[in-house]
Amino acid sequence: MNAACQPVEVRHLSKSFGTKPALTDVTLSLAPGTVTGLLGRNGAGKTTLIKCLLGLLRPGAGESRVLGERSGDLSPGVKARIGYVPQEPVIYPWMRVRQGIAYQGAFYETWDVGLTEDLLKTFELDPRQRIGALSVGQLQKLAILLALACRPEVLLLDEPVAALDPEGRRHFLRVLLDLVADGTRTVLLSTHITSDVERVCSHVAILKDGKLLQMAEMDELRGSVKELRLAASRPLPEALPGVPGVLSYRGGGSSAVLTVQGDVPAVAARLQRELAAEVTVMDLSLEDVFLELHR
Repeated sequence: MNAACQPVEVRHLSKSFGTKPALTDVTLSLAPGTVTGLLGRNGAGKTTLIKCLLGLLRPGAGESRVLGERSGDLSPGVKARIGYVPQEPVIYPWMRVRQGIAYQGAFYETWDVGLTEDLLKTFELDPRQRIGALSVGQLQKLAILLALACRPEVLLLDEPVAALDPEGRRHFLRVLLDLVADGTRTVLLSTHITSDVERVCSHVAILKDGKLLQMAEMDELRGSVKELRLAASRPLPEALPGVPGVLSYRGGGSSAVLTVQGDVPAVAARLQRELAAEVTVMDLSLEDVFLELHR
């Protein structure tokens, strides 16, 4: 990989299905050792972006690269360094679990037999069971095992825990944190579960209607979006025209609640000065931040 390249790079990527745009001019870059949560509502373009990175879909414009190679022309050597969990795994239903693992492991020089055995126990998978007889949750656990056991340099996860119960999710997140602990691997995790993103991700990328709405470090994003609670001795205005960064405002009488993005201390000081109001700054969860940015 070129020293100037990041493990995952997307430049002005656009993709449409017929006349319907799925991605529009998306640009982002993921550095080694980062775990990025990819958030967005259904239809926002998360799966399309991951499939473009893997070369499973051809973009209409722009390009993406993984480990220095164009996604549409990934060499076998680079493919062997990528782990992928699709939203709906399809894995050799006629094989038994042990056979499916052995078959896939034969393609990877970096296949970790010890990790495979640990994951079989952690996920409580019976190696003798036929894959076609696995439940949806068990099949998803097997897909996660197959993606992690090669110890990939780049890991692309498309809703990997959607079918897992809370205990299964917790096992997966712990294994994921162990895998990236050495700081050399790059992970893109698409999920609707914002609490999981808060637990394991260093960065957040938010897609809205196929466009990249936000890309930031977790702490930076949460630090830039806050809730302000106003309390005054006189009625507050019904709107705040001219105040920068206001995402929402709900007022009534002498109290109001608003959400702002940007220079929060400056906005708080301005409101305190201009409205003669007491201002309390409150933290928001990632879920609240996500919802506010989508207003």
